Amino acid sequence: MIIRILTLTALWIGLPLAACAQAPQIIRPEVVAEYPHDPAAFTQGLFIHEGELFESTGRVGQSSLRRVDLETGQVEQSVAIAPPVFGEGSARIGDEIFMLSWVSERGFIFNAETFEQIDSFSYPGEGWGLTFDGTHLILSDGTPELRFLDPATMTLSHTINVTMNGRPIRRLNELEWIDGMIWANIWETRSIVRIDPETGAVDAMIDLSALVPPEVAGRRDAVANGIAWNARTGQIYVTGKLWPTLYEIRLPDPSD
Repeated sequence: MIIRILTLTALWIGLPLAACAQAPQIIRPEVVAEYPHDPAAFTQGLFIHEGELFESTGRVGQSSLRRVDLETGQVEQSVAIAPPVFGEGSARIGDEIFMLSWVSERGFIFNAETFEQIDSFSYPGEGWGLTFDGTHLILSDGTPELRFLDPATMTLSHTINVTMNGRPIRRLNELEWIDGMIWANIWETRSIVRIDPETGAVDAMIDLSALVPPEVAGRRDAVANGIAWNARTGQIYVTGKLWPTLYEIRLPDPSD
């Protein structure tokens, strides 16, 4: 069973099996609760602020920023992102929400209460995931590199390269800052990696295979994407693109 798990992991992230011989632990989360989620939402970003759930979605002509009722999955407030922009990850700092676009090399800043766009910013290359560590915005672009940006100027502070056993991990997508670590979905997989923000080293992989809803199990585009942490309560939520369900999860206690 262990050999089979490692083989699957190697396939998911595009590494040879030898690179996974001493891989970080693979964790299967426990489901605490399930909530409805818009099955038409191509989820790109997910975060919680003061108990409220926010989501950014992608695809040209369908991209949006939303405030969502956690219990019902109903969209309570939204703003559309006009074509040709393909919306991507999002993060909140104070009264502002920052949102990326995929290949437009342009991001947007919204008033967090009204969703009025109040500014924009530019960056080179692609934008995938976004989160805030309390000091920097952290941006992923599909490569092993994570960029740390000064949110006041959107200038680059520094970067880290994400590795597992010294090998680069590509396709880092949606990001979430959770209790001093960076969690990242890996595009086109059912895995989340947990990353040390100082070294870039992966210390764990969270396997979401058991959470994939049967309605989308055969769809290549309906992958796990979306991680939200309630810093006040410690609750963690995950979902996926086009998933009809959002899950509250917990990681098993290593002492159990």
